[in-house]
Amino acid sequence: MLYTKRKLKNLLSLDDFEAAARRYLPHVLFAYVSGGVETNTSMNQNRTVFEELGFIPRVMRDVSNVDIQTDLWGHTYAAPFGIAPMGLSAITAYQGDLVQAHAAGQFNVPMIMSGSSLTRLEDVAAVGKHVWFQAYLPGKMGQIEALITRIQAAGYEKLVITVDTPVAANRENNVRAGFSTPLRPSLDLLVDGITHPRWTLGTFLPTLLHKGMPHFENNYATRGAPIVSRSVLRDFSDRSHLNWSYFERIRQMWPGKLIIKGVLSAPDARIAVDLGADGIIVSNHGGRQLDGSVAPLRVLPEIVRACPSVPVMMDSGIRRGADAIKALALGARFVFVGRPFNYAAAVGGETGVLHAMELLAMELQRNTAMLGLTRLSEVDVSCLHAVVAGTGLQQYLTTSI
Repeated sequence: MLYTKRKLKNLLSLDDFEAAARRYLPHVLFAYVSGGVETNTSMNQNRTVFEELGFIPRVMRDVSNVDIQTDLWGHTYAAPFGIAPMGLSAITAYQGDLVQAHAAGQFNVPMIMSGSSLTRLEDVAAVGKHVWFQAYLPGKMGQIEALITRIQAAGYEKLVITVDTPVAANRENNVRAGFSTPLRPSLDLLVDGITHPRWTLGTFLPTLLHKGMPHFENNYATRGAPIVSRSVLRDFSDRSHLNWSYFERIRQMWPGKLIIKGVLSAPDARIAVDLGADGIIVSNHGGRQLDGSVAPLRVLPEIVRACPSVPVMMDSGIRRGADAIKALALGARFVFVGRPFNYAAAVGGETGVLHAMELLAMELQRNTAMLGLTRLSEVDVSCLHAVVAGTGLQQYLTTSI
C-alpha cells in the first residue's frame, strides 16, 4: 500500500510529500494535518517570510568537504533539524509515532513526540534517547505532577512544555471538513474511508486488528478518550489559569533538559530561562493557534539576543534547506519540521521519513557549499540580504546576533 523505494525517488522535495498525502489520506485527516486556523494568515506567513531574505554567497572557496553535523547539549546530531510534535500521527500512518521515532534514530536527529499522540509514551521511549516528549499541561497541579512522574519513569531525558494553548483554537477548517476529536461515526466518514482504500487497508484496518481502537494516551497519567466515538467527549482540560508558577514546579520535579515551546516574546523567553529552561523553541504552533500571530522567523533574533545562555530553536514553516539556513543565520541552533514528516510517514512509512530527511539534509549540505562555507557554524547574518523593501528583518542584518 505504501510508496515503494522506486516511487519515493519521484518525490524530490518536502512539498512533494504533501501532494502525495493529499491523494492518500481521507479528506478529513488531510484537512486536520494541513490546515491552520481562521484565515490561515499565520500559517501562510510562516512560509512567505523566508522570501524576504536572499543569500549572499562567497565564491572560489574549497567546499569539497561540507559538515552539517550540529552539537546540542553534548550530543552531535547528523543535521540541525528534527521532527516537530504532531498529534494523531498513528492514525495518518500505521504506527506513525513509532515510524517517525525509528527513522529519527536511524538518521541521528531528534524526534519530539506529541502529547496528543495515540501511542503510549512508554512504547516510543523504548526506541531511544533521541526521542523527546512534548506535554500539554493538564489543568490541575496534581494531574501535572502525575504526568511528569510518568514521563520520567518512562526514561525520557528531554521534556518540551508547549505553552501557546491556553484555550482551544478556532479551527474552522476542521469543522468544515467534518473533523472532530474524537471523530464521530457518520456516512460521510465512511465514504471518505471507502474512497481512500490505500489508507483504509494500509493504516486504519491494520491498526484496529493489531492495536484496537486508538486512544489519546498521553495527555494525562492515565488513558484518554478513543479517537473514534459516537458519544465520548475528549477532555480538553482548561489551561487558561496556568501561569509561571506551574512551570517553576515542573522545573523542580524534572531532572532532565526542560524546553519551552510556543514562545514569540523575548521577555517571556527570558522569564523561562530565569526559571530554569534549558532551551527555547520559537513557534506559533505552525499557524494552528492564534491566527495573525507573528511568524517565528521575525522574532527569532531578538529572542536569541535575550537568551544567550541556552540554545534557541525554531519551528513553523521550514520546508527547504534554504529555510533552515536562514533561521540558523538569524541565530537558531536547531529547527523542527512537522507536517512534511507526517506526510512522509503516511505515504512511505519509515522509508518515506528517511527519504524526506535525506532530501532536507542534502539541501542543507548543497546550500552550505553554495554559500562558500564548509560548516554550519560559519553561517551568520553576513550570508543574508533583505530582498523585500522595508522588511522588518532588515534591522537584524546589520549587526551579528
